[in-house]
Amino acid sequence: MSNKRSNKHFYYLRISLLLAGAVLLAKNALAEPPAVEERQSDRLRIGLVLGGGGARGAAHIGVLKELERLHIPIDAIAGTSMGAIVGGLYATGMNAEELEQLVGSLDWSAALSDQPAREDLSFRRKQDEREFPINLELGVRGGELLLPKGVIQGQKLDLLLRELTLHASQISDFDDLPIPFRAIAADIVTGDAVVMRSGDLTRSIRASMSVPAVFAPAAIDGRLLVDGGTVGNLPIDVMKRMDVDVVIAVDVEFPLYKPEELNSVLTISEQMLTIMIRKETLRQIDTLTDNDVLIRPELGTYASANFDDITETIGPGSDAVAAVSSRLAPHSLSQFDWEAHLAARKKLPDPNQKLAFVRVIHDDRLDTKVLESKLSIEAGDDIDTALLARNANRLYGLELYEHVAYRLVEENGETGVEYKATAKSWGPNTLQFGVSLQDDFEGSTSFNLAARLTKSALNKLGAEWRTDMQLGTEPALVSEFYQPLSFDSRWFVAPRVEIGKSNLNTFLQGDNVARYRVSEGDFGVGLGRELGTIGEFRVGAFRGAGDARVRIGDPSLENIDFDTGGVFASLRVDSMDASGFPRKGTYADVRWSQSLPGLGADYRFDIVEGDFAQTWSKGKSSLQLGLSYATTLSSDNTIQDFFPLGGFLRLSGLEQGEISGPHAGLARLVYYRRVGSQTGGVFDTPIYLGVSAEAGNVWQTRSEMDFSSMQLNGSIFAGLDTYIGPIYLAAGFGENGQTNFYLFIGATQR
Repeated sequence: MSNKRSNKHFYYLRISLLLAGAVLLAKNALAEPPAVEERQSDRLRIGLVLGGGGARGAAHIGVLKELERLHIPIDAIAGTSMGAIVGGLYATGMNAEELEQLVGSLDWSAALSDQPAREDLSFRRKQDEREFPINLELGVRGGELLLPKGVIQGQKLDLLLRELTLHASQISDFDDLPIPFRAIAADIVTGDAVVMRSGDLTRSIRASMSVPAVFAPAAIDGRLLVDGGTVGNLPIDVMKRMDVDVVIAVDVEFPLYKPEELNSVLTISEQMLTIMIRKETLRQIDTLTDNDVLIRPELGTYASANFDDITETIGPGSDAVAAVSSRLAPHSLSQFDWEAHLAARKKLPDPNQKLAFVRVIHDDRLDTKVLESKLSIEAGDDIDTALLARNANRLYGLELYEHVAYRLVEENGETGVEYKATAKSWGPNTLQFGVSLQDDFEGSTSFNLAARLTKSALNKLGAEWRTDMQLGTEPALVSEFYQPLSFDSRWFVAPRVEIGKSNLNTFLQGDNVARYRVSEGDFGVGLGRELGTIGEFRVGAFRGAGDARVRIGDPSLENIDFDTGGVFASLRVDSMDASGFPRKGTYADVRWSQSLPGLGADYRFDIVEGDFAQTWSKGKSSLQLGLSYATTLSSDNTIQDFFPLGGFLRLSGLEQGEISGPHAGLARLVYYRRVGSQTGGVFDTPIYLGVSAEAGNVWQTRSEMDFSSMQLNGSIFAGLDTYIGPIYLAAGFGENGQTNFYLFIGATQR
């Protein structure tokens, strides 16, 4: 009896333990699901290969969108060129929707250029841009002319990529990203393929898409790297070495032209490049197995450089995945497993919210203190991508460097920012060019070619020697040595010499009766102070001499010789966002000079001159108010202190310089509107239509100056903002029925 009872108790105990264990297991199952690796231990690892193709590569985003919708997990990514950009950003944790919003909102024209925002240029560089607008810079070294290594240095694109990958900036091993990643580039020296699996993620992506001759090569670990398209545009072999079981390869290469389309040197050249790239791509595709999936979006002849309509390629990318969905179906996860897969991805650590330090690394003669003085960011500031990029642009705006990058650095448990400025490989001596043409279609034409040689970073304070030479109707030679007096470059001294010739027309009752050829030279020295990046103030002294000879007209007219000398003060401000067709900002140039016989001048008098312009914009329309004023105090009415009016936007109905006097005043209101295609594309040339209303005159005495004596004029014009500067075609009208037509190329007229 007792044995039966014991057995029974033992039986109940076993049942109770089993029930308790079942309950415990159930509670654990409900409380915490097993890791995704445990639940999916038999799942095949999938690698995604994204090929290069320029703007066509945005189709990769459509591919990712559809893969996400189908719950296809991606365990590794390898990409080339645009495939490296999309793949690299996706590997850091961005999803397809975020990528689509990004490419749709980007100003690709700005991203694929180097020109910094004008507000980030130093004042001297703003002068260069206004006076020598041709978008070409050559280096001069040892009597040899040097070209940049690419049309685009990639500064803005680098900063954009750095902003987008900042949360991954402290990851040096790309296997530690949420999705392991590889970027493929080519060594331009050896021609070898370079697989980047560690280092600076931003620079690696940037190197992979550095199309030779378009983008400058990226220097990484002593190698010059360019777009990997020629050596591995579809890097399937790289992916097969990343421990994956299935490869999904996306080919977005441009198709070969048909025979009837090979009708120009350009298309034949493109065909040869495509054949070279395609040969290696086909070899890579041949390595795919039956388990792998090849995706080719139907993009037709969508151009690789067509970034204007880039989002149009996203749909075909999604459609191409949908077409092979049956082959992908075995790899699709349930909703529960998909969410678990996403949750199991590595999480990137958030950087500290404050900067512990700020430092600058550079490779030129300047003292580091000079560069540090240009920064507005300092230790203790928040980690703000806009602020970090803005300060990089400030250094780049000195136009001493071909590339300025920043990165977050972790030291002793603290996070700081390190700026690295790389000196121009074609510098530090640079040559810029300008061209100007003025034609009134009445026989008065002026044409000049100009060049500016700037020798930069001559000492640790940043001295520079700038020499201008102009050939043509108004030949000139100007040379100035600019020496900062402190590390912050605020105070400076600038000796200067200038010689030149110009034409001066004289009119009688509206008829051009003579043309004088004025030759003049002077030298002087100025002491000045920079006003941040918007302007400068100078005081100084000068000494010079000149003559005016009759070139056309009555030979009995008097020739004049004169000597000049005196002191001056000037204030110049330029906050315009563009020199050609600004949308906002202020321009002012005010100068006072006193002619003193004690410093060699023939006469004693004072001159005050001022030009002012303020621009406002709304939408595509801009409105500019301009004022000009010049007056001579105690004038002896000599030829050098007469101020001419007449010409485009300076009483447009009158001929160039048709009226002149010792006192002049002008006010103008100019409206212009951007018209035509507003794509904002890489090769977009803005077109403007505008009108002006002008009122002004010249007077022999200051007492005669009166609003009632002002002449009313106006103009209509068309303008282009081109790589050689602004171009205007205009018609001017005067209140007495005068009409003039103008063509201007180059120098800004306002």
